[in-house]
Amino acid sequence: MNSVDLAPQELRTLVAVADEGGFSAAAVRLAATQSAVSHAVRGIERKLGVVLFERGRFGARPTSAGARAVAHARRVLRMLEVLVAETRGTGPGRLAGPLRIAAFRSAALYLLPPVLERLAARHPGIDVSVTVVREIGPGTTGEVAEGRADLGIATLGTGAPVPPGLVGDVLLEEPYALVHPAGHADPRSLPLVDWQENCSSYTREWWAAQDWIPAATVRAEDDGAVLSMVGSGLGMAIMPALSLTRVPSGLRITDLGPERPTRRIGYVTTPELATAAAVRALVRELRAHAKDQFSAV
Repeated sequence: MNSVDLAPQELRTLVAVADEGGFSAAAVRLAATQSAVSHAVRGIERKLGVVLFERGRFGARPTSAGARAVAHARRVLRMLEVLVAETRGTGPGRLAGPLRIAAFRSAALYLLPPVLERLAARHPGIDVSVTVVREIGPGTTGEVAEGRADLGIATLGTGAPVPPGLVGDVLLEEPYALVHPAGHADPRSLPLVDWQENCSSYTREWWAAQDWIPAATVRAEDDGAVLSMVGSGLGMAIMPALSLTRVPSGLRITDLGPERPTRRIGYVTTPELATAAAVRALVRELRAHAKDQFSAV
């Protein structure tokens, strides 16, 4: 197979078209003409020998091959940024440049802030951005695999905790508990309030074995809305520890006993970014915080 050379600007063009959903919007982003962007994409497709975008009145949508190409393009462009940042920032305490994190809501609210505070104190040149991603479908690992994030805080399974093609590890294991209105004589008899992201797949066996857990009669958008609804007397909820970090007054947390389910929280990144200095610095802070504050695994 003949080698194919793609210039960084060609990779930026692929990413721009995918992100903007069309050649016109991508041209604005790239400060180019629509014809130049369209011509560049056709040239890339000829080099690769595959159609990367479906064209139509809807704009331009990546084909399955195009989606893979765009994900690789994002990751390659990110590594070029890392190359520049680490070459210029040589020397102890001189880490600099962007660091993109994807996290689900409770991790962004309660796990990351103290970690990022310590990271900023040690490496003030690192420019952190955090994107909150619903842990449904691809979730935070999808953001990493697609090159949108350098590191994801994710819920990890037990058998094969890290998705194929990524690297990472478990940081902590958090228990589930019952949260309910204070003073209720029999909180387990209340209706169940739930949200779609709650309960990882490997805790479902425990849920199914509990005869007292009814089907959810009230569903909310996220764990914060669940707590608000429980506080309003609409029912009880079974929630992981991170979601119960700051429980409003009027609510109580009841332990579910020694057989309670747990959820594993970890980090994922790409193999190439796992050696990046900023990512390694963040992982060190995550591990240290998990060891200090949680039941680390």
